[in-house]
Parts: sequence; structure tokens; C-alpha cells
Amino acid sequence: MTNLALLLLGSLLLSPADTPVPASPKASVPPLFSGADRCIACHNGLVTPAGENVSIGTSWRPGMMANSSRDPYWQASVRRETLDHPEAQGAIEGECSICHMPMTRVQERAGGQAGQLFTHLAPTAAGTPSGLLAADGVSCTVCHQIAADKLGHEDSFTGGFVIDSALPPGQRKIFGPYAVDSGRQRLMMSSSDFQPQQAVHIQTSEVCASCHTLYTHALNAKGETIGRLPEQVPYLEWRHSAYRDTQSCQSCHMPVVASEMPITSVTGQPRTGFSRHSFLGGNFLMIRLFGRYRNELGVAALPGELEAAAVRTIEHLQTGAARLSLTNAQVTDGRLQIQAQLENLAGHKLPTAYPSRRAWVHLTVRDRDGRTLFESGAMTKQGSIQGNDNDEDPARFEPHYLEISRPDQAQIYESIMVGPDSAVTTGLLTAVRFIKDNRLLPRGFDKNRAIEDIAVRGAAAEDPDFLESGDVVRYCVDLGGAKGPFVVEAELLYQPIGFRWAQNLLSRKSPEANRFVPYYDSMASASAVALARASAKID
Repeated sequence: MTNLALLLLGSLLLSPADTPVPASPKASVPPLFSGADRCIACHNGLVTPAGENVSIGTSWRPGMMANSSRDPYWQASVRRETLDHPEAQGAIEGECSICHMPMTRVQERAGGQAGQLFTHLAPTAAGTPSGLLAADGVSCTVCHQIAADKLGHEDSFTGGFVIDSALPPGQRKIFGPYAVDSGRQRLMMSSSDFQPQQAVHIQTSEVCASCHTLYTHALNAKGETIGRLPEQVPYLEWRHSAYRDTQSCQSCHMPVVASEMPITSVTGQPRTGFSRHSFLGGNFLMIRLFGRYRNELGVAALPGELEAAAVRTIEHLQTGAARLSLTNAQVTDGRLQIQAQLENLAGHKLPTAYPSRRAWVHLTVRDRDGRTLFESGAMTKQGSIQGNDNDEDPARFEPHYLEISRPDQAQIYESIMVGPDSAVTTGLLTAVRFIKDNRLLPRGFDKNRAIEDIAVRGAAAEDPDFLESGDVVRYCVDLGGAKGPFVVEAELLYQPIGFRWAQNLLSRKSPEANRFVPYYDSMASASAVALARASAKID
């Protein structure tokens, strides 16, 4: 393929924000970013009046934002895409680096360089300026340099945020929610080379939306664009919910400190409404994987910090994600009937974001002697779901159910992608549409008025019990003559990386897949947590 053809392909594949510019001559661009260490020096040592450590550096360091470029699952997934579509490797690396190693990518793009990813992860790049910026992940001077331009508009999605690349060091602005007096401005300038400026947009959902609203473009065997997929769009889901007028992304994922306190350990003045920088999300599995393989992955956070971050993540999920109740239980003609009622408490679909995530109902029925009569949705030690068609066969998937009566049926809330041939796939640049999307809807989400990019797909679209805030699943169990009282136990399990999404990486052999899949296998038995539980006793 010619260089011109590759350039045209890149312009189709990439978002407007990452449209390549000519690779030469390279422009002379001053440094646009600095590492988090320049900021952490003053923004650590922060303790609330109640004794809680809310230091920005130690809160951020063990999380997914700080380790976005170290994420071995992301690395293996990007490599899989470049092997599936080798003619578009540069364009793929350019787009996939814009949100996982944004400082390096923005600096490269400002200098007219083509997208690179794996070169910045190589051991030889560890001490270079670009390697250091890549290793810093989503760092302070990325988010706090995002300008208000275009935020909330489609041009800002898929990493289309705007950062001024013209101003030289010493004149660059860093945005924050507070006004800073002249004395503290000079102090911050001397430490970081940035001028602090108050800007209300930094606390809006639209800042988050620039990287958490991602579209991919499917390619055929010739490298031609054949489709556009809303890979993950939690911002659009939130915007279609009742939460858009009451809560921002930050209000849940960066909860404020209740008391007034300084936000710097150096000449700090008391501030109200300080947002914690722990960035609560849903990927407890990866944080624990960072802890187990910390040395191999080059993770800077300490083991205790990583485990504390994983615990915070699980507490966040178990206290604010979902409710589960069992209702309308009865035994008639030797059959037990009961309803599992699921309620989504989040401000977007549950689960949301990257389509490897899934939640499902695990329900058991036991007789008076504790003997299991029925079980649906049990998880194996390998991280698969018993009876799930997709875990057993990558070409199939489990449908959405109105009623479950057999143990090989499981209600799984997930999004399933297909390619142009309608074959199920986990390849993002192969997928052209979702054939199933029954993820639980947030409060106020009208599925009949939802735009295409956030629509319910499959049988859930016609399910009268699948509505805003949740779903109702009926269970009808043949008791086989067993005696009661019967105990029904149910839990809503959640898994950040589903079994098939990990194992399918091995369809293309690569060092990254060969590293990550054994990591996953070693932690598969603990790869899910219960978001909610309920039980009922039926005489």
C-alpha cells in the first residue's frame, strides 16, 4: 500500500482529533506536559479533619488512570487489532494511544509525527522523554490542560479534547476549580512551569466524555472503512438519563470531601468541595492484577496502595451500583416460581464502557436439607459462566430471557458485537453493530426514544419488564418432589473482563496476549464480585 493510501486510510479510521498530519518535516514544539511528580510534590500529604488521607498523588497512583499505558489487557487488545488489520497499524496505534498515553500522543501530533504506541513501551524507551510521558498514563497535566473548546460535541469524542500547543513553557495554563492568588501562582509556576487559572468546565461531565465516548471504525480485508461502532458511550447513556440534571460524572467517580481543607501541603488555604482523585471505577480486577504482577509491569504504586484502591473500587460497586430483590415467590404443582428484580443505581448502563464487561444473575434453589435443586449462572474457576453459550463457543451468545427454567440458561447483561457477516466477534475493528445490548438501564432512560448509539438491542428491546432502572426475570423451577421449606439465593455478579474477551486474544499469537492470558487465568476465580444479593425462604 502506498504512503498516500495509508494516509487516506488513517483519515477514515481516526477521529477528527487524531487525523494525521504530514510526518515530515517535524515541527519544533516545546514541551507541552510535565510528569505527575512535579504536581505531587505539593499536592500530597493531604489529610481531612477526620483523618482520611486524600492526597492527590497517592490516590491517583494505584488507579487505572495512572496505569493506563501499563494495562496488559489494553496492550494485548491493541496488538490483536494491528495483527487483524496490519495495513492500518499506524492509524490504530495513533487512535489507541490518544487516551491511554495521551501526553506522548499529543506531543507527537503537535510535532507532525505519526502515531506510535509499542515503541514507547519498549525497554529502550524507558528513560526517554516520550517514554516517561507514556508511562505516566493519564496524568495531571493532561486533564488540567483540556480547554473548554468543543466539549460535549461530537468533535471532542474519541480523544478529541483540545490542548493549546502554541504557548511556550512558563505561559501555559493549567485549569482548576479554584481561584489562585498571585503569591501561590508564582509558587506553582516555579514548581511546574504552569500558570493556574480558574475554569468551571474542569468539573463538568463533558471533560470526561472526551475519552469515555469512543467510536471505532470497522475495516474490511482491503483496509476500507465499512462501519462505525459506538464502542463505549457512558456519557451518552448518562445524557439520556435522569441524572444529567442532578449529578455529573465527577460527583460519583471523584466524590467531594465533606469538610473544608487545604488541597496543597505548601502554604495551603482551606477549600470547600475538594474532589478526591481516586477515580472510582469498575475495574478492581486490573488493579489487583497490577498488584500481583507489579514488578513485571513497572507499576510505581506500592502494594498496599494497590490493594486499598481495589477495596475502594469494590466498595464503590457494592454500595452504589445495583439492588436485587426476590418477589412473588410461590410453589404450585411441584414447581417453584419466583421473580428476580434488578435495579440499576448508576447514572449510565450497568455495566457500561468497554464491552468486555458483563453482569449476570446467579440464582440457586435449595431444599430443607440444603441440597441444591437448581442453579443458574454459576461461575467456574476459569472465569466462565456455566451454561453461557458464548463462553462455550465464541460463535454463539446467550440470549436475553424473560423466563428461566433450565440450569443451562443464564440472564447475562452485556453487549455482543458482530461483524459484517453477522458473526459474533470481540474484534473492535471487525465489529459493525451490536446484536445484543441488554445492559441495565439507568433511571429516566426511555428505551423507545434512545438514539441508535445507545439503543437496546435484541430481545430486551421487546421485553415489557426491561425498562428504565432495571429488569425483572422470572424463574420457574421443577422441584422434582423435594420437600420444603425452600431457600432461594440470588446475586448479581459483575466481571470487568469476560472469559471470552480474554481467551479470544489467543486467536492471534503475540507476546502481549501470551503474557496477559496467563495473568487472567491466574486470577479468573476471583474475577467477579457480587454487586447485590437477596434471599427468600418459601414454606
